[in-house]
Amino acid sequence: MTENRDEELRNIISQAASGDKEAFGRLYDCTIQDISGTVRFLLNDKTGFEDVIQEIYIEVYKSLPKFDLSRSFRSWVIGIAVRQVNNYRRKTWRLFRLLEKNRQYETQDMEPDFTASVANKLDSRELIEQIDRLPYKYRQVIVLRYLHEYSQEEIARILEIPVGTVKSRIHSALKKLRDGRSAEEYFLQKVGERHGL
Repeated sequence: MTENRDEELRNIISQAASGDKEAFGRLYDCTIQDISGTVRFLLNDKTGFEDVIQEIYIEVYKSLPKFDLSRSFRSWVIGIAVRQVNNYRRKTWRLFRLLEKNRQYETQDMEPDFTASVANKLDSRELIEQIDRLPYKYRQVIVLRYLHEYSQEEIARILEIPVGTVKSRIHSALKKLRDGRSAEEYFLQKVGERHGL
């Protein structure tokens, strides 16, 4: 059954890569839930959500003819999503710095806006809030490892970093969460055991 779905997906990818808009629409339908969940989790800027989603699918559309059908399509698409979030964060940071420079004495607090769309997968709101407070590089690996259940090797390919760096970031993120009030009891019990921590 999985083989049939994989074969069907390969056919849709081939059709979409050759310019079939209906096939691309089916690809969009197959991936939008994972993509939007990832973007919501990684992006603290609610106003940029739609822009980032649009940029992701523009990039998918442009890059699809070069996609290697022997690779995991899901990992490839999530990799594009993570890179587009990173691009948006860099642009936003530059703009923020320019605004700050122009305003000199004004300060603008940027409140994180965390959407709990992944609460059905991670059922502790306090834990989700703790993850949201992690530095971005740690939040990335936690989202990819535990929300999307990618292996450390897949995460390394998606983020284009060494596997050792992935392991180190996961370890550091778990340690930071472990130091949180209820994270040790909940998170390590349910998730941390996978890493033998």
